[in-house]
Amino acid sequence: MNDSPRSSARPKAAKAGKPYRRPKKDPVRILAFEALRAVDERDAYANLVLPPLLRKAREGGDGNTFDSRDAALATELVYGTLRRQGTYDAIIAACVDRPLREVDPPVLDVLALGAHQLLGTRIPTHAAVSASVELARVVLGDGRAKFVNAVLRKISANDLDGWLEKVAPSYEEDAEDHLAVVHSHPRWVVSALWDALGGGRAGIEDLLEADNERPEVTLVARPGRSTTAELLDALGEEAALPGRWSPYAVRMAEGGEPGALDAVREGRAGVQDEGSQLVAAALAAAPIEGRDELWLDGCAGPGGKAALLAALAAGRGAALLASEKQPHRARLVERALAGNPGPYQVVAADGTRPPWLPGSFDRVLMDVPCSGLGALRRRPEARWRRRPEDLDGFAPLQRGLLREALSAVRVGGVVGYATCSPHLAETRIVVEDVLKGRGGAEPVEAEWIDVRPLMPGVAGLGEGPDVQLWPHLHGTDAMYLALLRRTA
Repeated sequence: MNDSPRSSARPKAAKAGKPYRRPKKDPVRILAFEALRAVDERDAYANLVLPPLLRKAREGGDGNTFDSRDAALATELVYGTLRRQGTYDAIIAACVDRPLREVDPPVLDVLALGAHQLLGTRIPTHAAVSASVELARVVLGDGRAKFVNAVLRKISANDLDGWLEKVAPSYEEDAEDHLAVVHSHPRWVVSALWDALGGGRAGIEDLLEADNERPEVTLVARPGRSTTAELLDALGEEAALPGRWSPYAVRMAEGGEPGALDAVREGRAGVQDEGSQLVAAALAAAPIEGRDELWLDGCAGPGGKAALLAALAAGRGAALLASEKQPHRARLVERALAGNPGPYQVVAADGTRPPWLPGSFDRVLMDVPCSGLGALRRRPEARWRRRPEDLDGFAPLQRGLLREALSAVRVGGVVGYATCSPHLAETRIVVEDVLKGRGGAEPVEAEWIDVRPLMPGVAGLGEGPDVQLWPHLHGTDAMYLALLRRTA
């Protein structure tokens, strides 16, 4: 659960007060506030909450018009506030006379929205303050709106750089805490990312900055079903670019609607980060001896990698079995694979207690559940929810899934262990523990395959044999991939 000041504060009753005039309702800011409350109260994800709110607003059910510029502003307010929440909390804390945990969570959300408008956008100061106070009057009442007004006027006294000089310790005094405040990441996440990345200050700052940037929308043209040329032609040269690394990728310009494309609506193409595409393509390209007829995606939900693997397998006359433990996620996989020209099957099964026989498959992908620290650009709220102890919960599952994957593949076959996290405890350490039998399990006889030649043209892949992708180096999520060949 989220233990930020927004969720731990004790709500207070709003003071009754008669406004001298009715507050002006701003549908954009009210929508942004509603999205933030859903994220705080229900542990929802903004990328799931925001689209239906925007659709409802566009339908104009409340009598207000809501156009694409309104949608863009609402999206920026929500994601910008979530990405910079740690920084804004530190600034707000310097402007109130009580601990943040004693400030009502809805008040904190209004203050953070106001802080983002003041410090993270080009909205004029007077407009940012007045719009936030009007929002407070609508959603909080006049009494607390006066508090919001007072705090935001204090915040408006400095720009972001000026505030960071006041609230962040110096780098020399405490490097990790400085980076945590300046780049709005929990300190433990800064430490974990720095350990995984290595190097000095420049690299970690570039990574943290990349985490706070809006990611591009990337499409995948599923082989045999669509092509990048088709997608580029449908979007137009001003609205799209080829992928940086994946031969199946097309990058959309800001504001594009993937669902408007025929290929996406028909399932011949989809939305998929380029890092995920590279993982699936590398597994498919790994050399094996003998038969190459049956592939397994052992943690297939929600189906993006499975759809690409199924298309690649179909091109070679191979079949894919896509397995997902949760039935509702298995249904998402079925939807993603619908229409694939080659044979495939989707099952709801637990990958740690699989229904298939050992040695059944030629290629296996195990994209394991993880902390999600590699996708903080897309799910910025995850950084505030995760705790270091969460990794202890994932550890047995990750090791169990990898052991079963290595059991499922035949001798000479290939297993891909993937995760959307760069944390060492979820990546190379997991693979090394399984291969060496640490923790009481039997060692597994398998050899590493060098992934780097299987991602041609991709720079900055390190020393290998496994690969860690990075947002600031590759423009992808921080996907990890190790390839292992079963030897006995």
